[in-house]
Amino acid sequence: MKLFPVRFLYLAIALIFLLTGCTGLDTKEPVAAKATNALSDKDIIDGKKAPVVAQTRESAPKKQTISLAAIGDVLMHDVVYNAAKTNAGYNFNPFFSEVKPYLEKADITFANQESMIGGATLGVSTYPRFNSPFEVGDALRYAGVDVVSMANNHTLDRGKAAIQQAIQHWKKIRMVYVGANQNAEDQARMRVIKTKQGVSVAFLAYTYGTNGLTVPAGEDYLVQYIDRSQIRQAIQQAHAAADAVVLSLHFGNEYERQPNKEQEALAQFAADAGADVILGHHPHVLQPMAWIQRKDGQKTLCVYSLGNFISGQKGVYKQTGGILSWNISKTVRSGKTAITVENPSFIPTWVTYGAWKPEPMYKLQARHLSGMDQIYEETKKHMSARMSDLQFTE
Repeated sequence: MKLFPVRFLYLAIALIFLLTGCTGLDTKEPVAAKATNALSDKDIIDGKKAPVVAQTRESAPKKQTISLAAIGDVLMHDVVYNAAKTNAGYNFNPFFSEVKPYLEKADITFANQESMIGGATLGVSTYPRFNSPFEVGDALRYAGVDVVSMANNHTLDRGKAAIQQAIQHWKKIRMVYVGANQNAEDQARMRVIKTKQGVSVAFLAYTYGTNGLTVPAGEDYLVQYIDRSQIRQAIQQAHAAADAVVLSLHFGNEYERQPNKEQEALAQFAADAGADVILGHHPHVLQPMAWIQRKDGQKTLCVYSLGNFISGQKGVYKQTGGILSWNISKTVRSGKTAITVENPSFIPTWVTYGAWKPEPMYKLQARHLSGMDQIYEETKKHMSARMSDLQFTE
């Protein structure tokens, strides 16, 4: 009989513990969340715990942009270099004073140096066999030009000696030259300019011919002729050495204001091969600009002819030239690099016969030079006929 109360005592204690445990389900304390780096059965590989990979945000894209400019033919006829004659030699600097602010503003500026600057010791000469003073190169350097093309139909006018002496002077004044070479080793050297912004640009130049003159045997390096297989290979090599490629082509028919089918086909070929910008020369008049759609989905900026920038030729279209400007942007995102050509703009220029000083047309228009309003508007319409987004600096 004494055991009976003890049993009830045990039952009472058990009941108290049971009730105490149940009340825990109603607690207001929060349930601890799972650790973000907790491992599940799926994290076990070959009996070992897999490493925990931290989740990181994709870094913001980094964009770097440079500005470039280009001008057309620098072709020194006798009327031009005679006007620059001084007691000490020649001074062409004043001829470029009005355009200097636009040329030196760009990070890289390109010019087509049509007449070889072989120097006065070879005898300065005019059409049909040009040879120009060294001081032409000095003036371009003064005006802000960084790169010159030597590949044109007048490259061989005064033979190997003029080419070699011109190259020596370009080197002396620290100018990049392209399209003609000192030797085979020089030809193999890719012309690349690396800017402080971190964007590098390679330059190439080729000509359709040299007025029937041929290079000496074994010296093909003296001038670079248009050859599709060589151009394709050179563009590939250029892209391996630089971010962007600018190609100068001396092609087309003189004094024709529209590109012919051969120009269009070659430009399309060069664009598909990877040229980012194509600068055309030789017609001595302006030909329109265009965006060329490439096979890789990108667009190439092309101007079929930049016309004369300074020359002794006379006539409305021959005295009209211009300064082409554009940007090249390099964007790095997740380790991948993309290059885009952007914001093309154009400044039509005019050389008054006898003054030999290229000037922006909009400034001449502002001074109400007779007939300049009509020439200026017609030039803008002509250059933008194939490129509706072309801007004009005024």
